[in-house]
Amino acid sequence: MIRFDQDAPGGGPGGTLPAPRFGSYSQWVRDVIRKVRSERNLLISLFESSVPEPAELLHEIIRDAFGETVTTRYASAFAGGNPYVIDQLAARYKVERDRVLCTTGATGALSLLYRALLAPGDRILVETPGFDIFDTVARSLNKPVDRFVRRGDDFAIDPDEVERAMTPQTRLILLSNLHNPSGMAIAPEVLAAIARMAEARGAIVVVDEVYGEYAGSEFSPAASGTWSPALVSVSSLTKIWGLSTLRCGWIVAHPSVMEPVRALNREVEFGISNLAHAVAALVLEQRDRFESYREGMLQQARPIIESYHAHWLAEGLMAGRLPPHGCIAFPRAVGIDDTEHFSEWLADRCGVVVVPGEHFGAPGHLRIGFAHAPADVDYGLQALTDGLKRYRALGEHRRGRT
Repeated sequence: MIRFDQDAPGGGPGGTLPAPRFGSYSQWVRDVIRKVRSERNLLISLFESSVPEPAELLHEIIRDAFGETVTTRYASAFAGGNPYVIDQLAARYKVERDRVLCTTGATGALSLLYRALLAPGDRILVETPGFDIFDTVARSLNKPVDRFVRRGDDFAIDPDEVERAMTPQTRLILLSNLHNPSGMAIAPEVLAAIARMAEARGAIVVVDEVYGEYAGSEFSPAASGTWSPALVSVSSLTKIWGLSTLRCGWIVAHPSVMEPVRALNREVEFGISNLAHAVAALVLEQRDRFESYREGMLQQARPIIESYHAHWLAEGLMAGRLPPHGCIAFPRAVGIDDTEHFSEWLADRCGVVVVPGEHFGAPGHLRIGFAHAPADVDYGLQALTDGLKRYRALGEHRRGRT
């Protein structure tokens, strides 16, 4: 079992670490929810890692855009994306329009990049702890994966460690900023150092930035301006504004990278929704309304998680830092190594679901999403606090699954 604290071991030759032994995060969540709902227990979804869907705002936009006539934003997305979405994204990233490609969500963007940029024998280098989709997509395409460790309370990246984990076959380096699952940011100088190293070795750095906008003015997209031709940004509307229903993702990249990606996209992408991406264009054009919605949710929720986090540290229930931005935290549950068993125990008894660190490659940690209505956050975190105390008192952490 791999541990990711201050004393976590490094990788083996070439930075290779064992692949996670656990099933997918998404399947685990579905199974737990199904069980909780079948038993009619309360369900507080602290596994959610975005603000809730802004249904009222969506209703207003759709009503205004499609009530009397059909909005001009309803345009074909077949040739690489809705043109109004591309206009908005090009302005946000401060790049030319031809450096932006729309996709069906961020997962669709990752899959397209893997298929377009990897040749037989190429390898992918992935951060650990990390979002399991990086590995899942690679395995679905039979692409080998190596790993490097993000360490300490900040889950920081050491560029030298990244370089040691590379092999001559490393073609893609996968990072997330803000980090999923911890919510911590990558220091700009660290990202710049990794980009220089990748350029020198003929590799490309793909940065999943689906949480990046939570950092506000402190966040600079990796592919904006002229940072480096080796840097590629991937993002979507799912995490920043809770708009997974629109399935609007994108890639921003240097023309030398985008050329093979566009070529493959022309051959394989037929499913981008004209309707969903028309609504996405309208959302992006009114981004201030959605920013206000998100910030309003977090202004109510953050003081609650800060209070509980301080209590956990004081009581020795949890260890680790609360990230300064975003809507997720990834503390270490003190004295509990099998956090998958604990999370299932908590859901069964309290109807509160948190994500065990096993699904990010970090047993002993819990990912907690707190961008919810204050009453739900408070109830869920109180149940989690009581659960941690009772679980340890019962000795469940020793018995595990026996």
